[in-house]
Amino acid sequence: MPPAGGIWTLAWPAITANLLNSTVGLVDIKIVGSLGAPAVAAVTTGNRIFFILQALLMAVTAGTTALVARAWGALDRGEAERVTRASLWMCIGVASAMTLPGLVFPHQLAGVFRLDDRTIELAATFIRWLAPFQLAFAVHFALGAALRAAGDTRTPLWIGATTNVINIALVYSLVYGKFGMPTLGVAGAAIASGTAFTVGALIFLALWVRGKLLLRLGPHGSWERRRVRRIVDIGYPAGLEQVVWQGGFIAFLWLVSLYGTAPYAAYGIGVNLLSFSFVVGFGFSVASSTLVGQHLGAGDPEGARHSGWRAMRLCIAAMSVFGLTIIAAARPLARFMIDDPEVVRLTVVFIYILGSVQPLMAIESALGGALRGAGDTRFPLLAVFSGLIGARVTLAALFAARHMRVEWIFAALIADYVVKATMLTLRFRSGRWRHAVRSTHAHAVEPEPS
Repeated sequence: MPPAGGIWTLAWPAITANLLNSTVGLVDIKIVGSLGAPAVAAVTTGNRIFFILQALLMAVTAGTTALVARAWGALDRGEAERVTRASLWMCIGVASAMTLPGLVFPHQLAGVFRLDDRTIELAATFIRWLAPFQLAFAVHFALGAALRAAGDTRTPLWIGATTNVINIALVYSLVYGKFGMPTLGVAGAAIASGTAFTVGALIFLALWVRGKLLLRLGPHGSWERRRVRRIVDIGYPAGLEQVVWQGGFIAFLWLVSLYGTAPYAAYGIGVNLLSFSFVVGFGFSVASSTLVGQHLGAGDPEGARHSGWRAMRLCIAAMSVFGLTIIAAARPLARFMIDDPEVVRLTVVFIYILGSVQPLMAIESALGGALRGAGDTRFPLLAVFSGLIGARVTLAALFAARHMRVEWIFAALIADYVVKATMLTLRFRSGRWRHAVRSTHAHAVEPEPS
């Protein structure tokens, strides 16, 4: 049955874990920011490239979340553990393939953004050094997603906290050359992040192999064709969603980069500051995915519907508070991050714009998570394409073509979130997501005839 603690029990560890991640991201940007705007832009670019390469990992784990949650709700531990094992091996295979482009083509990947030569060189350095650590990210993605889907959000929290402490210590040491470490600058930030995630991955694997996790190694037979195909069938729209998402962000950032390094750096700083609000949304997305999937697996579609709407309401309240707080402190926070008047000015403008749409982002997080937990991964893909490409990038391109100020480029994202929030609300209200996946469990809800 779904966990008795409900939404907050599932959400708070995920929120806390990602608040810690955001703190680390902020510390990283602050440390790298002392090297200047090009270094900040380089790290922003490098991370964006790896978000694109990790889209396939997100595809696999979308299928993992839906299937583990349904199996757990149907009290089928063996199936949940088989899905977890299959997901881990699939993620490792994807990560192995993702490593090569970062090692062989770092300059070409960084060159997608039309930045100055110095920034591209720094971004290529960051990409090259982070590329070998993709296997560690794969372990985090696979085992973390499976545990959350089964209702254990606390184990990923404490492992993530350990990873973050190591990351902060290493990034300070390797960027500045402290405590006997070499002074590596931007490369040091990449090595610190990769090393920290490797330690976390080893902890995950050690606990899993020793049977200390909620989901254990489980029975054999994880590579059954039917199971792998279901992971892929549910996951590939989520993977395409990430490709569209990251491709749209590349196009948007490319338009921002036409205005110079200062707006580009402001975008990176603003996103890192507001990430404290975004991760609240992620926590509620995890909770709604888990509860919707588990209720459907247990044959309780009404409980799934109630969980989705309640997660949305709580998420709107929480993200609105965070957004308003960050808006109120926008200027001192921007000044703390970097000593560049133009970057500070644009960062404040960006925070005002993105902060104002936090309630809409909350709807996207909670209801998007609910749909994915139900296995309805195709509709969030359509919503992202319509909002990000159809609204944000299209409007930004029109504004740039008319030589309007970069503030108008930033403002185009408002239309993006209006479109996505509206589409996802209507979809969840329709109830069609209840029949997105045919369950293998006898008492689960069967889809309606087509």
